Amino acid sequence: MTNFKINVNAEHLAGLFDSEDGLAGLVTEVLNQVLDLQATEALGAERYERSEERRGLRNGYRPRTLYTRVGPVTLRVPQTRDGSFSTELFSRYQRSEQAFVLALMEMVVQGVSTRKVAAITQELCGVSFSKSLVSRLSANLEPRVQAFNERRLDGQYAFVLVDAMYIKSRQGDRVVQRAALIISGVRADGYREVLGVRIADTESYTTWDETFAWLKARGLKDVMYVVSDEHAGLYAAVQRHFQGATWQRCQVHLMRNILSHAPVRQRADVAAAAKRIFAAASMQEARRLLDEFVEAFSERAPKAVACMENGFEDAMAVTALPEKYHKRLRTTNMMERVNREVRRRERVIGIFPNDESAWRLIGALLAELNEKWQARRYLDMDEYRDWAQEQARAAATLRSVAAA
Repeated sequence: MTNFKINVNAEHLAGLFDSEDGLAGLVTEVLNQVLDLQATEALGAERYERSEERRGLRNGYRPRTLYTRVGPVTLRVPQTRDGSFSTELFSRYQRSEQAFVLALMEMVVQGVSTRKVAAITQELCGVSFSKSLVSRLSANLEPRVQAFNERRLDGQYAFVLVDAMYIKSRQGDRVVQRAALIISGVRADGYREVLGVRIADTESYTTWDETFAWLKARGLKDVMYVVSDEHAGLYAAVQRHFQGATWQRCQVHLMRNILSHAPVRQRADVAAAAKRIFAAASMQEARRLLDEFVEAFSERAPKAVACMENGFEDAMAVTALPEKYHKRLRTTNMMERVNREVRRRERVIGIFPNDESAWRLIGALLAELNEKWQARRYLDMDEYRDWAQEQARAAATLRSVAAA
């Protein structure tokens, strides 16, 4: 879209902030100007302008209200006589904003919110609300989140990254912990995708088994590497559903485990030596550095050494890939960033009014994140494809030799 210049003079700006609706008024002013400018661009002419390039005629406005964190914003949407004008402003209106406000509304409507949350909700929404309003907003948002979370997964996903985060949800009169299982993948073209989210009682073999079965039913295939933290149930589910795939243990989580077993006085030295191992470009180099690590700390930090030895093979599995892929696939840092975005909203809510509210908010946020990811390639997969073909030829040769 063309870059637009928005005009709000200083005197008018001061007047907006002096009013009770200050920031909401400013947002309304700016967005209405954006809509008018979009209409001008679509029609090829200003209002009342006579031009050979004009592609249609205006036909007044219709109101459209958005519920935002600065209050309700009622916009004037330009209309055309042939109905040709359309805008992405509303389709791009953040689903997570809607889910965020809706979750807070639910807390008040169900009578479980504190006075503080009630005050925040009133400030964010700026209007009184009822169960009917909550139902209406929910009916509008849920199908969009559902469509994203249940969409068909077409193509190949060589790399899959998984993580779980814990949230609190109300079940009747009780507050219980729930695990949000979030899965992302890297397609054959190098772009990332959020594959889905599920709300489960806990993180266990059963929940990960059901989650992977759900993803495969939606089309997930050709998985070569699964990157995650160490979790026995998760590892067992990976082994069952992705036979032949390599499990890459997150090096950051292993580092934390190693340091938790190291004496305080030795932690700086242990961390520095462990980092050198994790940065190794090949398994051969990593084994050499591991030998040095064992020799240096077997007496000073024996538990840390045992932890490193136990996790070494899985943490260094990524060295089988070309070196350019090591940095981004040796940890779950990508998923940690996703979790931080979810936490920003979850901390405000504190306790979700129900599991559906948690699923709706997290799903909406992930849908937006997924759209942003499509704007930029995450990995150049050309070298990976050459490597994969070479691996396939080597495996075929070994099978031929064995058969002979």
